[in-house]
This record gives sequence, C-alpha cells and structure tokens, in this order.
Amino acid sequence: MSATLTRVLSAVVIALRAVRRNKLRAGLTILGITIGVAAVVTVTALASGARANVNAQISNLGSNSLIVFARSARASGVRSTAGAKLSELDGQALLRESTSIRLAAPFLRSSAQVIYEGQNSSPTLVGTRLSYFEIRSWKVAQGEPWTAASENLAEKVIVIGAQTARDLFGSLDPVGRTVRLGRQTYRVLGVLEEKGASPFGQSQDDIVLMPITTMRSHVVATRPGEVHAILLSATSAETSERARQQAEAILRQRHRIREGDEDDFAVRSQAEFQAMQDAIFAALSALLVSIAAVSLVVGGIGVMNIMLVSVTERTREIGIRMAIGAREIDILLQFLLEALVLATLGGLVGSALGYGVILGFSSALGWPMKLEPAALAVALGVSTAIGIVFGFFPARRAARMDP
Repeated sequence: MSATLTRVLSAVVIALRAVRRNKLRAGLTILGITIGVAAVVTVTALASGARANVNAQISNLGSNSLIVFARSARASGVRSTAGAKLSELDGQALLRESTSIRLAAPFLRSSAQVIYEGQNSSPTLVGTRLSYFEIRSWKVAQGEPWTAASENLAEKVIVIGAQTARDLFGSLDPVGRTVRLGRQTYRVLGVLEEKGASPFGQSQDDIVLMPITTMRSHVVATRPGEVHAILLSATSAETSERARQQAEAILRQRHRIREGDEDDFAVRSQAEFQAMQDAIFAALSALLVSIAAVSLVVGGIGVMNIMLVSVTERTREIGIRMAIGAREIDILLQFLLEALVLATLGGLVGSALGYGVILGFSSALGWPMKLEPAALAVALGVSTAIGIVFGFFPARRAARMDP
C-alpha cells in the first residue's frame, strides 16, 4: 500500500514539474476548459437569478390571487364564434356564493394617449373597482385613490403609475392637475408606488387607473356590465385552489354550460403562473448549460491534442525512465496526472472567472444572482472527468512507446 502511494505521489510531483516547465503551453491547454467552466457557472447563476427575480415579482402579485378571463368555447363539437363574455354580475356572484373568495375586482383594459401641456404618454388604461388596489397590493404614494361615490357617479378621476407621472409631469406634483384623454379631461387624484416590470415583462408603472363606470361611459364601449376579466383574492394562500374550483363551478352554472362542453372562461392562479415560469426556466437553463458544456468538450479535445504533442516531444524522457526501471503503469500514471492537473487548474480558474462575471451581471442587472454550489461542483467534476477521459489516450500512447 505504501509503495503504491509513493508511486502516485512521485507521479504527481513529476506531473507538476512538467506543467511548471511549460507554463505557456499549460496556459493555452487550460484555456478551453477555463472558458467552458466559466460559461457553465455563469449561465446557471444567470438562470437562477432570473428565476428568483420572476418568482419574487409573482409573489408580489399575491400568492392567493386569481384571475378569470373570457375565452371562446367548444360546445357539442362546434367552437362558438359569438365571443365569450364576463360581467360584473359574475364577480358579485363569486363573492356571494364562494366561501373561499374574499375580494373580486372586475376590470376593463385599453390604451390611449394621455396629454398634459404638450407632454404625452401612451399608458395602459384600466377601469376597475377599489378592491383592485387591495388585491394587487398597490399603494398610492402621493394623493389618494378615488372613492365609492366616484365609482357610482362615474367621475372623471384617475390614479397614475410612477412612470406615467414622470413622462407627463417631470418633477411637478401631479396630484390635482388635469390631463386630457381623448376628448375628455380627467383629474389626477394620486400616483402609485413604483412597482417595476411584471413577471410577464410589462411595465406596472406606465398605467392609468380609473373607476370602471368612468371607463365604460367615456373610454370603452361595452355591453352593460361587461368586463374583460375579474381579479380575485382567496381568503388565504391555502384556500387558493379551493377558490379556483368554486369559481369554475359557479361560473359554469351561471353561464349554463352543459356537462361535457368546454368552459367559456378560464381561471388561473398565481401558483399556476409560477409553475409555468419554473418549467420554462428549467428548460431554458438545461438548454443554455448544454450549449456551455460544448466548450468543455472542446477544451477536453485541446487537452488531448496538447498532451499528444507533449508525448512526441518527450520521447527521450520516456525512454530514459523506462531504461532505469519505470513500468508502463508509471508512465501512464504520470501523463494521466498531467492531464488531470491541467483540467483541474482550468476548472479552478474558470470557477473564479465565472464568479467575477456573476458579480458583474448582478451589479448591472440588479438580480439576486449567486454562485450555485451544485453548479460549481458539477463543473469542477466534469472538468476533472474530462482530464481523465481526454488524457487517457495520450497517456496510454506514452506508456506503450518502444524505448
């Protein structure tokens, strides 16, 4: 056992000396593996950071929130062309009949140009009820939201997003000022806290909110009571799934949908959105890591080529070692360890480079990126395996040389 250990240690020392004697060649050899490991570590951290960022935004929407939207349905094998409809009465029924739904906010969506003294913006317009603010956890940073009386009277009042406020008013206080939307003028009651982009890439700050009655009277022509979607809040995150099931049952009954026919609506929860995003990021991460891993294989081929050149150049050294008693296994072990040392050095340098890139991306993008220990371990393990696999052929060739 001690003789074997001594032989291995001796081979390690010889391998390290050979690497140190040819620093330039060693640097060029490990370059491919360095780039490959850095790419794998960086891509993994980038995907992990993006997923964490999106999941945080989804959590901000509320783990117990759901959305109901209309869709065309197939009845008796024929897809309806009349167009599915939702109404405010549907929202009221959901609140009244469901034991797991706490709030409902029907809303209409549109877009239009908003103008203030020569400045203009084209935000998303949302006409809704006051409960919309609570379900979305949106707070008014300046001013205040409208009142229930404003909804009943269809008053021309609005609450605007932070980006819309900057576009229209710059450094001015928007509260109390009047803007023009189409042919109508509207008074700004408040400005929302800045929220950033939604998980789906849409700005939540370039928005104008108004009472749904106002939007129906002055902006969007709809049938009486018709809405584009209904935002719901379950009584808790634990009852979210039950709320979804109850909402589906209530709406099927209200819309007179027969058994076996498709729903003319869809109910989606934040948990479903999060699961969908996780699946997308998992597939994307696997694809990106696979692409980055190709550079590791290229680096391994580089190790093999350089080691083959080294074997050819060191024929005299190999012959002398064999002449003084070195066995084939000793020569094989020496060259295999040289390849392993080169690959491991490439893995370590690549990990350090990847960590530096991660810090740069994290600072530039503002994402909570971090070095994933599992990805680091896999990258180092793969680089070591590459050293063994791609170093074996040159090592065997050296061991079988005729001195």
